[in-house]
Amino acid sequence: MSDSLGVNLKLLCSHYRSIAEVCRKLGLNRAQFNRYLAGQSRPTAHNLKRICDFFGVESHELALPGEQFARLVGVRGNDKVSSASGDPLSTLFEPLREQSGDLSRYCGYYFEYANCMSVPGTILLSLVHVREENGTFLFERQERQVTSGGGHAEESARCRYLGAAFQLQDRLFLIDYESLTVNEMSQTILIPSFKSRITRLNGLKTGVSSGDRRTPACTRVVWEYLGTEINRISTYRQVMLYQPDDPRIDEDIRQRLAHAPVRDGLFEVE
Repeated sequence: MSDSLGVNLKLLCSHYRSIAEVCRKLGLNRAQFNRYLAGQSRPTAHNLKRICDFFGVESHELALPGEQFARLVGVRGNDKVSSASGDPLSTLFEPLREQSGDLSRYCGYYFEYANCMSVPGTILLSLVHVREENGTFLFERQERQVTSGGGHAEESARCRYLGAAFQLQDRLFLIDYESLTVNEMSQTILIPSFKSRITRLNGLKTGVSSGDRRTPACTRVVWEYLGTEINRISTYRQVMLYQPDDPRIDEDIRQRLAHAPVRDGLFEVE
């Protein structure tokens, strides 16, 4: 196998949204595949056959010089980058997509508990849905600032955030924007679960309050995993503001929001 392997593999991968997507479809280890791309390692005969079958090329073709291989697969020299490269924003985020870990195990629905930025002294319960779409991990967060309790509840604000999720090193990064008004963004950083079963994730969220002054704020958050399928109607009814002593907020959630240290090793996950 010639030194053209890495170059030719990169060209083939450019037809997909990310390297991570290629690795998932191939069933190959991401770190090992990166070594193939960098020319630091060569595939075993078994892995080489899997790669060739996946891309529809022959092993001897992967050894051709880069320009000759590009002509062979019908790609002109000025088309070696993906069509998305014409969009500066897509180009900016492409390294994040390529370096992000596989978030498949985190797909599903969550309750997000946070100290409300707009109504201090209350806990805001939101509904989050994380999903995979064409190799990219996206999420939606629904908020309603409805006061819990008796009487006639009035909905003072409803927000719908859309965003993208990435796993870099040992942290989950989630960036989103408010899609109904498009007047704010927020970022959440979570500590992933290292246990086989995901129950609750701890982290921090930064954003702004929904008041007129749009005050910047940061709060601890707890994500509680609900599963891949839920009853959306009954679940959404629970999305509202709660008083900290509300019996529907268990003691563990209150403690995590109020006292959980942020340092590694002390900021526990389940």
